[in-house]
Order: sequence, then C-alpha cells, then structure tokens
Amino acid sequence: MNLYQSVSVLKGVGKEKEKDLHSLGIFTIHDLLEYLPYRYEDYTVKDLASVSDGEKVTIIATVYGEPVLRHYGKKSRLSVRLLSEKLLITAVFFNRPFLKRQLQSGKEIIVTGKWELGKKQIVVQHYRYALDKHIKDLNSLHPVYSVTGSLTIGDMRKFMKEAISVGIHGIKEILPSDLVKKYRLMSRGEAIKLLHFPVDAESGKMAKRRFVYEELFLFQLKMLAHRYLSRQEKEGIQHSVDVNSLKKFIDTLPFSLTDAQKRVLREILSDMKSPYVMNRLLQGDVGSGKTVVAAIALFASVKAGFQGALMVPTEILAEQHYQSLHSLLSPHGIEVALLTGSATPRQRKDILGQLQMGLIDVLIGTHALIQEDVSFRRLGLVITDEQHRFGVEQRRILRQKGEHPDVLLMTATPIPRTLAITAYGDMDVSVIDELPLGRKPIETYIANFSMLDRVLQFIRKELKKGRQAYVICPLIEESEKLDLENAIDVHAQLREYFSPMGFTVGLMHGRLSPQEKEEVMKSFANQEIHILVSTTVVEVGVNVPNATVMLVYHAERFGLAQLHQLRGRVGRGSEQSYCIFLADPKTEVGKARMKILKDTDDGFEIARRDMELRGPGDILGTKQSGLPEFKMADIVRDYKILEIARRDAAHLVQQDSFWTESSFQPLRDYLQKEGILLGHKLD
Repeated sequence: MNLYQSVSVLKGVGKEKEKDLHSLGIFTIHDLLEYLPYRYEDYTVKDLASVSDGEKVTIIATVYGEPVLRHYGKKSRLSVRLLSEKLLITAVFFNRPFLKRQLQSGKEIIVTGKWELGKKQIVVQHYRYALDKHIKDLNSLHPVYSVTGSLTIGDMRKFMKEAISVGIHGIKEILPSDLVKKYRLMSRGEAIKLLHFPVDAESGKMAKRRFVYEELFLFQLKMLAHRYLSRQEKEGIQHSVDVNSLKKFIDTLPFSLTDAQKRVLREILSDMKSPYVMNRLLQGDVGSGKTVVAAIALFASVKAGFQGALMVPTEILAEQHYQSLHSLLSPHGIEVALLTGSATPRQRKDILGQLQMGLIDVLIGTHALIQEDVSFRRLGLVITDEQHRFGVEQRRILRQKGEHPDVLLMTATPIPRTLAITAYGDMDVSVIDELPLGRKPIETYIANFSMLDRVLQFIRKELKKGRQAYVICPLIEESEKLDLENAIDVHAQLREYFSPMGFTVGLMHGRLSPQEKEEVMKSFANQEIHILVSTTVVEVGVNVPNATVMLVYHAERFGLAQLHQLRGRVGRGSEQSYCIFLADPKTEVGKARMKILKDTDDGFEIARRDMELRGPGDILGTKQSGLPEFKMADIVRDYKILEIARRDAAHLVQQDSFWTESSFQPLRDYLQKEGILLGHKLD
C-alpha cells in the first residue's frame, strides 16, 4: 500500500474518526506511523513477592469468596479476596458496584493496579477476565497515544496495527548506511514497528535509541547545511588583518590576555580573514573579558579599512562600553562615537553625518543604531552584546546596514553547550571559560531573615572601608498577593538604618525613566550613593569596581542564571567581594538552587545544573527560545548523542559526495522539505 494514501482507507476510519485524526496532524498512513506513543502501559505479570510497596503491577488471580460492597453516597468501594501464587490478597475496586454480581468465586481474573505491601492489597485500575485472547496480551507493553474527539486509545492501537501490517515495508531508510552500521542502529521500519508495539522493554529501548539519534542528526544536518549553503552564496567581507599592528595594539593593553581570550580571538580573526560571513556566538562568564576581545576585533576591522558597530540593550551599558572602548582605541587614531536615544537632535545629526562620511570608525549605541536614518559608509563588523535581549528582526536590521558584514553576538549569560548547539546550531560558538588572572573569587553566603541584623552590620563595616553595596529586591512596591520585601520599603528601612551613620541610600527600578536611571547609576558610580537598592535592572553590564557587597532579598524567587548575573556585579575591583543571598526556600528544588550557588561560581556549570532543574525552554525563555519540538529526544538527557550527531552531520555536509551521490537523495529530499535550498549546489 502507498504510504501517502489517506488514513480513510484503513478499516474503521469513518468520516468522524478521519476528521479527528486530521486535527492531530494525521492525514496519511505515513503520518499515522510517525505519530508515536508518549508512554506505555506495562502488563508484564509479576510475582508479588518481588514487587515493592506502591509499585504498579499486573497479576493473574482467582476470586476467593464473596465480594463485599460498601456505598458512600454516590460512590462505592468493592473489596474481594484473590488467590495469587498461593498468596491470599485483597483487591479493591472503586465505583464499580456491578462487579459484585460478576466476581464469582473460582473465576480467573487479570488485574492491574497499585500494590500496597503493608495491607497485602491491590487498588485496581484495570481488570479483564482471563480469557485466551487477553492472556496473549500479557507480558507486553501497550502504547498510549494522545487522542482527541471520538478517538480512543483502543482506536489508535487498532489503526496502528493495520497501518504497520500494510505499510511498514514501504518505510525507507533515511540515515546513511555507514552510520547505521557504525552505531548498530536498527532499520527505520523495524524501529517504527517496535516503538508502537515493543516486544519487550529492551526492544523498545533500542528502537527509541535509533529515533533519538535520527531526530538529533536530522536537526543538526538542517542547521549545518543551512550554514554551509549560506556561506557558499553570500560573499562575506574578507578582512585583511594587519598582524603586526594587532600585536602592537594587544601589547599596549593594561593587562595580559588569558589563554581562553587568545583562543577565541584566533577563532574570530580566522573568520574575519575568510571570504565567508562570520556568524559567531561568543559566550563568556561575568567578568571574563569579552569587551577586550570585542575591542581587538573592532581594531582589526578598522585597520582593514572598515567601520564597526556595537549594539547593547541599555544606555547605561552603552555609556560604559563607549568609555572603555574609547580609552582603548582612540590612542591608536580610531574614532569612537556613542549614539543613544538621549542624544540631542544636533548631536544626532552630527554623528550621522560623520558616520556616513566615514569619519567615525566605531559606533556604539542602543536600539538607536537600527533606525532608518543611520547609514554607514563601509560597515565590516557588527557586534551585539547581551544578544538575547534583542529580537531576531533587530539584529537582522543592524546586519543590513552593510554588505554582508561579519557578525559577532556576545552574551554573559552562560548557555550549556548542548543548548547552544541546539538553539544556535547554525552559528559557530566560542567560549571564554577562564577568568582574568588576579581576579579574587566572590565569597557567597546563604542567610535567612533572622540573620538580617548581622548582615547589615557586615555591610556597615564594608562601607566604613570606603566600599559600596547593592541591595536587590524582587518587587518594586508592596503586593497584596505576595508577602515579599519590596524595593521601596527596603529603601525606606535602610535609609532609617544607615543615614544616621552618614551613608546615603539610593533607589532604582524599572519605572524610572532612562534619564532617571542614568542619573542614579552615575551617582552610584561616582560614590555619591553608598548603597543602591534596586530591582534586577542592574543585572547585566553595570560596572562599579568599588562595590564589594551584593545582598539579594528573597533569592529563592530568582532564577539561578539571574542570581549568578547579580553576583557578577561585584568582584570587579581589586578588593575581596561578597554576595549574600537572603532566602527561605520551601521546596527541594529551591534548596538545591541555593546549594548550587554556594558550591560553585562557574557560570557554565550553574547553567547546566539550572537546565537539569528547569528544562531547556525556561533557560532561554520559552517564547524566545526557538528550540525545536523533539518527539523522542531530550537534549538534557541525550546530550552525548547530540554531540555525536552534530559531529556526524558536520562531517557529512563537507563531503562533495553528499551533494551528488544518489545514496544521499533521501537526506537531500528531507532538506528540501525543510526549506533548505539546494539548487545551486547541485547544478
């Protein structure tokens, strides 16, 4: 039978069932075969002597004596004695009063339910009489499907059995034969058959293993083929990097580069020198020195005759980047300018005119950079910092300000490698996984609210040494729904506590205008404010080296990555810094998160553990994540297979034979179906 025939050709699929199947995305026999169960009912008969308390179990037993029925209003409880393997037990049936007449002494019955060891009792969920046709179903796994409308799980099993009998031989292999052989994978047809109706747990496991690899391999092939073909069709800017001037520039830096910075620089400069468009994600933990890497890349681009752009999410961050890049680049004759929403019309006009004439080499700014009237003379390198704070469309507009400029996205929010190669699979990923020499680790403490007075005394000692402190709250103001400390109340409490000692307490939150936030941050940076009470608006990018204490109220309310980012606001100077999390976690997960923060300051390890606790979608932000929906694979559980699948896919797309030989036609058909345009490569 043709796999692409309508499901209506199967027995029992009438108009109503067909409509319900369509609503599940099932139109053909092929669609039906690929509609996989989400779990299995296990009807393996077990000896009760080997079953643990609370375990689900199936037994064959004989009714022993009369059932006892009790009514509780409209509800009922029926209990009956059963003899199983010479063991006398009680079976309990809820709300099935009609069984009193049917469960006659001596009758053989198959029951599935929860075993209560102490009471020698089974609470029955499912029962059948021990007829030959039912006994044949025992010791096997039964698929459970998501259904809708008039469809039942029984219908799905029946339709699936027929689809397998008429269509399974038409399932063609899609994976290259050498990979099937290398990993000892079962054939695609056999795997589909066993995923629906596994002979036993082991065969089901092997079928699932085959599909997990296939899903991850096809996804990575799609991403890497797209990247490979994009490089073929788009001629990028081939930067002519002056190695001598670059070395001299690096020698003038006020510190030595770490080995990790040197490694990622080699990767970035190699991309810039190539004729392809660079599309690279640079990950680096808080304080790892990404800005210096960006400065060197911008220097190389300008010296090759191009302009550079750096887009950041906030004015505070733009101002800080401008100050640091201006101090690094301007002594070498590189003109650096700042463009934000706060620029006056006159300032903006001057900057845009100079930019168009090529008098500005590097432009730093916020979303203001992507406005229509911003025009570069010769844009060669686009860098986006904290890239996850910008939408895809915003990043695309900035890229289009030049003719296929090289693109570098930077983030200080560490992403586990498996998540990075899934969400950003069409990009190259560089990681700075080493902190600069001499950077003192931040001492982290977990405290409860009964210790608040001691914490405030500790902050007072730091302030007396001339240091400053951040205090972070989860809310701006009091909430009727949540019993949490809020920034406005905490600001008032701390002013009352610290003002008599001569210390000033500032307040910052998301409802302030950009100009008001700017003024507060400048006052804090200039040491006019000693304690800054804030919500998480200071989470990313703010750099005040004199701040040595970070106090976070209700730390259990924040994500792990967010708490790690907040911790990274201190420890930026030469003095020892401290982070104190005030927390009262009620759940095991909450306690585990606090322990992780206490045990490690490695952002990548924290991100990995966070992904295990919360799942990948929540780490990237579910709506923005762009993560694929896998039927079988789980990138947390299957991270090793993901790495192998990516390596195999990368090797394949680089082989000329992949684009020409007939044996790879099923994979090329898959790519075409997924919208990857292969035409010019096959010509």
